[in-house]
Amino acid sequence: MVSQGLSKGSSTVRALILGGTSDANRLADAAARLGFAAIYSYGGRTRAPAAQVLPTRIGGFGGVRGLSCYIRQQRITHVVDATHPFAAEISRNAVAACAATATALIALERAPWMKAPSDNWIEVADVAAAAAALPEPSARVFLAIGRQHLAPFLARPQHAYTLRYVDPPEGSLPLPNAGIIVSRGPFTLAGDLDLMRSRGIEWIVARNAGGTGARAKIDAARELGLPVVMIARPELPERRRAESVEEVLAWLGHDARLGA
Repeated sequence: MVSQGLSKGSSTVRALILGGTSDANRLADAAARLGFAAIYSYGGRTRAPAAQVLPTRIGGFGGVRGLSCYIRQQRITHVVDATHPFAAEISRNAVAACAATATALIALERAPWMKAPSDNWIEVADVAAAAAALPEPSARVFLAIGRQHLAPFLARPQHAYTLRYVDPPEGSLPLPNAGIIVSRGPFTLAGDLDLMRSRGIEWIVARNAGGTGARAKIDAARELGLPVVMIARPELPERRRAESVEEVLAWLGHDARLGA
């Protein structure tokens, strides 16, 4: 059971964790163990999200106004944006809502992957540019971008696409030649090497999410010498950032190590 709050100076901490990532799950576990008053929020795109030890809400807030109302109604004092680095809309809404309600905000933001000298990356600004960067001749492409961003690849129907989702797709995919793998990370180098080899993957399209849970495909591409079309992160408003759960806990007033 979550306590009513932990004091930070003369105030009481009541946190809202905007989650859906493995980093957010680790933060939620630590917050529960330390006795935070906190709420975990899922965006609702995953049909079977991981169970949480904190009280949980699922679904959107209704834009900046809805999130602002929720912050006030729930007496939220601190918001932690631990969403996916490409969940730009909710991140922008969080900045605006926290400014409107004078609520403290921090982003738990993993560092992006860095290109090694041996990597064959084609770095692009967005999904449309990624589709345009694929070769003209037919190729077998591992498309690791999520189900909401397939439309630009309709202009490249000559390719055979492999997609990996957490949930089975509802209905048919818009791409004419696409195979689906249903699997939940974290993924391993051995597993992704086997995937690339068994499906004869020649190109990879990925978003620069950073972290370790989805990095295996990037390491597999390096080992196999495959080209990677790497999509840069969206630009977001300036906000306070942390790269680890421990940094967020310290910001919340708990200079504690996980497992302590």
